[in-house]
Amino acid sequence: MSPSPFKSAIRRLRSEKRKWGATVSQHTPQRVNRWFKWLSPGLFVKRWLLISAIGLALIFFGLAIWVKLTPIYRIGEFVSQSLEWMTQLVPSYISGPLLLALGLFCLLWGQSRTVGSLTEVLQPEGSQELVDVLLNHRRLNRGPKIVVVGGGTGLSTLLRGLKQYSTNITAIVTVADDGGSSGRLRREMGILPPGDIRNCIAALADEEKLLTELFQYRFQAGDGLTGHSFGNLFLTAMTDITGDLEQAIAASSKVLAIRGKVLPATLTDVTLWAELSDGRYIEGESQITEARGKIQAIGCLPADPPALPAVLKAINEADYIIIGPGSLYTSIIPNLLVPDIQKAIAAVNAPRIYVCNIMTQPGETDNYTVADHLQAIDAISDYRLFDAVLVQRTPPSPQVLEHYASKQCHPVYLDREAVSALGCRMILANVMAENEQTGQVRHDPQRLAKVLLRWYSGQ
Repeated sequence: MSPSPFKSAIRRLRSEKRKWGATVSQHTPQRVNRWFKWLSPGLFVKRWLLISAIGLALIFFGLAIWVKLTPIYRIGEFVSQSLEWMTQLVPSYISGPLLLALGLFCLLWGQSRTVGSLTEVLQPEGSQELVDVLLNHRRLNRGPKIVVVGGGTGLSTLLRGLKQYSTNITAIVTVADDGGSSGRLRREMGILPPGDIRNCIAALADEEKLLTELFQYRFQAGDGLTGHSFGNLFLTAMTDITGDLEQAIAASSKVLAIRGKVLPATLTDVTLWAELSDGRYIEGESQITEARGKIQAIGCLPADPPALPAVLKAINEADYIIIGPGSLYTSIIPNLLVPDIQKAIAAVNAPRIYVCNIMTQPGETDNYTVADHLQAIDAISDYRLFDAVLVQRTPPSPQVLEHYASKQCHPVYLDREAVSALGCRMILANVMAENEQTGQVRHDPQRLAKVLLRWYSGQ
């Protein structure tokens, strides 16, 4: 007999097996996997099912004793006789598997309907299964305690990526802003500027896209409303209702169900000042950037604002400290001008990393290198505040470089020897996203968070 028919038969058999396996995988896993997900570690479901089963058995025996069926063996005898009678009608090799299958079907059906009912209540319009939501919730709750220090769009960009890895995030945000809608509210209402806090709350929200559009919405008409963003007015109203900005943020976070916490660095009304290389003395965060000079020294009034106690608590308990990205002198350094924050970051036993900007910023970091960024932070602190610096590996495209060059902006140059001399580790990675329409570059939230968490895991 030629081997070819035999081989062809084997191939057909294997082919049919693969087809059958593919068919089963297409039709069964979705429901079966959903049932088995409920037995995944960390959901705290298996222990409660076991306790429920033990409770049911205790109730059964308790009722038996209560009605004076004290020889429990009578129940066993009745069950034994019933089973014997059943096996006489239907052979045991048929009735046994049949009852087992029927019991499993009833159990799984009942549990499925129970979970379905809970899902309808808890997620009436949800696209995710309830078990997937619970698994994700447990995973995020077990994430590291991350403290991020900064402000502006850089901080909110980072938060969008980090919230996919942990809900134990605390964003420490500057309150030195005095321009735009925040500046107007600060002058007219006497409240701390809510702009950067608004952006961070929106970034940490589950419904981030919708909430960002809502919070960023600016009124185009109306006496006194023109130019104000809805988010700033929302936080202003909450501050008036709750009494201070800290309570307003906490209340807003509950209402908007954000992942993590947003805290102002201080509740003191601080004003930023800078001395420029040409001798000018500038007060006001927005005025410093507009002055377009080289910053020689920077500080705030009052000189030593007290830190928010919740901020110090978050830093002391942190597993990971991230400084930046953001405007060096007007978003990052204002937080570090609070002496207690400096001390807490320096003392914490956790990895600390500085995320360097991709491009220079006119009026703040013209012609700055990576080492210049690090030295600017060292200059305002008596302590070393970070162990490593994250730098973009590859430069932007020629078109983007041309666009930025017209604005006197250039990529932040990595001067390796100078950074090494400062005793700082360098982490190079591609964490940049280019916008082809606007010609702008930003840190990509997902890439940035992934690189930062990978470095943290390796510590």
